[in-house]
Amino acid sequence: MANLISVKQLHISFYKDKVEKQIIKNISFDIKANEIVAVVGESGSGKSISSLALMGLLPKQISKITSGSILFKDKDLVGLPEKEFQALRGKDIAMIFQEPMSSLNPSMRCGKQVEEILKQHFKLSATELTSEVINLFEKVKLPNPERILKAYPHEISGGQKQRVMIAMAIACKPKLLIADEPTTALDVTVQKEILELLKDIQTETEMSVLFISHDLSLVSELADRVLVMYQGQIVEQGTTKDIFHLPKHTYTKALIAARPSTDFRLKQLPTISDFMTDNVNTTIISEADRIKNHKKLYAQQPLLEVIDVEKTYLSKTGWFSKNQPFNAVDGVSFKVYTGETLGLVGESGCGKSTLGNAILQLDKATAGRILYKGKDITNLSTSEMRALRKDIQIIFQDPFASLNPRLTVGNAILEPMTVHNIGISHEARKEKVIDILNKVGLDATAFDRYPHEFSGGQRQRVGIARTIALEPQLIVCDESVSALDISVQAQVLNLLNDLKEQFGFTYIFISHDLAVVKYMSDQLLVMNKGKIEEIGDADIIYASPKKAYTKKLIHAIPKGL
Repeated sequence: MANLISVKQLHISFYKDKVEKQIIKNISFDIKANEIVAVVGESGSGKSISSLALMGLLPKQISKITSGSILFKDKDLVGLPEKEFQALRGKDIAMIFQEPMSSLNPSMRCGKQVEEILKQHFKLSATELTSEVINLFEKVKLPNPERILKAYPHEISGGQKQRVMIAMAIACKPKLLIADEPTTALDVTVQKEILELLKDIQTETEMSVLFISHDLSLVSELADRVLVMYQGQIVEQGTTKDIFHLPKHTYTKALIAARPSTDFRLKQLPTISDFMTDNVNTTIISEADRIKNHKKLYAQQPLLEVIDVEKTYLSKTGWFSKNQPFNAVDGVSFKVYTGETLGLVGESGCGKSTLGNAILQLDKATAGRILYKGKDITNLSTSEMRALRKDIQIIFQDPFASLNPRLTVGNAILEPMTVHNIGISHEARKEKVIDILNKVGLDATAFDRYPHEFSGGQRQRVGIARTIALEPQLIVCDESVSALDISVQAQVLNLLNDLKEQFGFTYIFISHDLAVVKYMSDQLLVMNKGKIEEIGDADIIYASPKKAYTKKLIHAIPKGL
């Protein structure tokens, strides 16, 4: 089969203050016609930079292809004039970006945004444009295409936004589609639907796909071949089957092992550095260990009791219509015990985060009772609420958005400690902050640095440090690892388990990723449309789910080959 694109000995450098740093180092690969090739690796490995080079989208002021060639249908794209690239971009080579909300124009209707790319490359009448957009929306299986045609991006769900992006990308029937982390922020079930959609479109149109991801088990369900990137180099490439069953490079083995297994529970997830230093802990938590631990856990009085909690919002369906009540949380009851991790799973919109906010008293419940240490916390005085704030804390999904960019990391951790009078003096508090930074895998130098100076995984560690500085008893982890690379995710999950053992924390662990929740949890609570679908031991629910909804969630987890 002929090569559609051939990358030969490509080197890419970035420049800062006239200092050159080589980011892509001598990479070579081919993509054949009608083939799906996946590129996997952590953030910073060079996956997205390589794909931007294929599109001619590298930032010109600060980056440069220093040597090598990119042959697309025997035409070298290196040094191609911008005008020629514009004719190629979108028509022959198209791209789906990671975050559809920031890639779609919020002030334009979805239909108009797809029309724009058709106008760029074809001469069509207004009627033909509308007809073609509706056809594309039908092809990407969008419900009610006529409505979405006129809808703004904020009026549709995350999965639907990603489908609009795919419609835009395939509008001109490109020969090569680059999909850059197109499912990272999506629910596991929506992720499965998007992957199946991409596969169906590829089969039908016979286009080639370059699929970029940090999740090896995900690409196993889609790709014909896999390229593994590490520190700007391709360290391994081969068929998907060979990469999974006969990985040669240590880094590839580490990426495969870093995702929690659904068959057994390791005491510690292996990280990249564990593999690189040949220091992998293979200790498994046995069923007998879990039974013994649970017997002790559930003999106590509950730390938290949620009794018939409801949260109702009022929503309007039109300008002149009456407010309609919508139950985001609908009659939910459960108990959480000291030292337990309760996993809370379900798709976006099921009520997980709303329930978490009600427990934290950030968004008060409409009905029901929430007992903390036997006391109803739904109607506390201001002073009682302040004391509760110290006891019940949250670790957010996006640490960058929850940290003040103007405060150094040390001051961000010191501030709530000062408010809650933790530590006898400023010096004692500062000493404690440095000790906590060490405990979360950072060091004393982090104290005077700002959030933008850290990677995503490091910022999440800062968020965890700020939470544990208040010595809470109950911590709500709201999608706190979903935006992280698979290997960084392993490090953070290990850290959370270590801190739980060290400080006796109790977690409510909210996520849409059932594999991660199963690994972390004692009990599992499955939510659907505001109600509890299923509740019980995490391993038992995973092994034999009773409800169709739970089975659907489990079935959607990428299993690997």
